[in-house]
Amino acid sequence: MSASCCNHHDPAEQAAQRLRDKAYRRVLWAVLAINAIMFAVEIGAGITSRSAALQADSLDFLGDAANYGISLFVVGMALHLRARAALAKALTMAVFGLWVIGVAGWNLYAGVTPHAYSMGVVGITAALANAASFGLLWRFRAGDSNMRSAWICTRNDVLGNIAVILAALGVFGTGTGWPDIAVAAIMGVLALQGAVTVSRQALAELRPATALPAR
Repeated sequence: MSASCCNHHDPAEQAAQRLRDKAYRRVLWAVLAINAIMFAVEIGAGITSRSAALQADSLDFLGDAANYGISLFVVGMALHLRARAALAKALTMAVFGLWVIGVAGWNLYAGVTPHAYSMGVVGITAALANAASFGLLWRFRAGDSNMRSAWICTRNDVLGNIAVILAALGVFGTGTGWPDIAVAAIMGVLALQGAVTVSRQALAELRPATALPAR
């Protein structure tokens, strides 16, 4: 029996993995709660202020809460099951990205101008919430595709929140909806980029670990 095979079943390594999974579950529950609360706050503010960027960000919070729930379900399962869950999450990220780009296009066509003050206040609140989630997930950023997808979602959220705050300043300064539309489009592109990154790693994990030698 090879040394690598023995190491695979090493009790100390398995115990360490169980502790890591337990810590990851605690973190996921925390960030799930943060995202669920912020979705409720931001969707109301986005509709009231007529901000495409806030509405897009609120649906991102909802999608992330669902993604963290999936991650909780598959923690500790076989790698191929976690990789398939990551593929499902990548699909939701892609759908979100396309939806946001569509909303931005509609607001451009309709000439909507959002309320800058509401955008700024809620954007700052959302940024603080996502910064907390980002810090909690930082130690798991280099894990499997499932862990990586959770971290990428939160990373994109932090960048999106900063952009929303800048958009609020832009709307306030120009009196037009262009900054809001631009930020919504950027958030859509970030979601698509994250979906591609997670999909590539998940597909790599689904491939056989070793290839048969050529004869």
